[in-house]
Amino acid sequence: MEQTEWTAAADATGWWPGREPQPGPGAGVWRFSAVSNEASVPRTRHAVRDRLLAQGMAGQRYQELVDDLLLIVSELVSNAVTHAAVLSPEVVCELAIDPDRVRIAVIDRHPYRPKAQENDPARPGGRGLLLVKSVTLQAGGECDVERTADGGKVIWASLPLPRPAAAGAGTDPDDDPDY
Repeated sequence: MEQTEWTAAADATGWWPGREPQPGPGAGVWRFSAVSNEASVPRTRHAVRDRLLAQGMAGQRYQELVDDLLLIVSELVSNAVTHAAVLSPEVVCELAIDPDRVRIAVIDRHPYRPKAQENDPARPGGRGLLLVKSVTLQAGGECDVERTADGGKVIWASLPLPRPAAAGAGTDPDDDPDY
């Protein structure tokens, strides 16, 4: 069985895959490289999840965002290892967090620029990018496919971070004693 090698660019907290993450919210950019095979899909998803949680995106406020990002990364890495592996023996997942947004991107060396397919129940598969686009737009984000300098492509989705709730404005009826 082929082993996947993980690499990541160090961030300000000194976190690396396999090392205990430093908790706390914060911005940064992290890259996860993996061999183009099916085992890389859950491994990349888990690396992204661990990084999001290490950056302080745990709890109810971030749950929907984290779920959306994990679905997106699963679809994008799955597409890359299914369709680009012949020309791209490695895929790279990049996670970028800034004060307002989270951007997830998957980079491969295959020149083909995929497009979201129409929802055709008679055709199995082919709906991954349609799902990514739908989830991204529903979350108020944007997504696109771009060429890389080496002739490959990067497929990315950028989602807004949830805004903090106003002080004293609970959304749960159990939080309001007058409800």
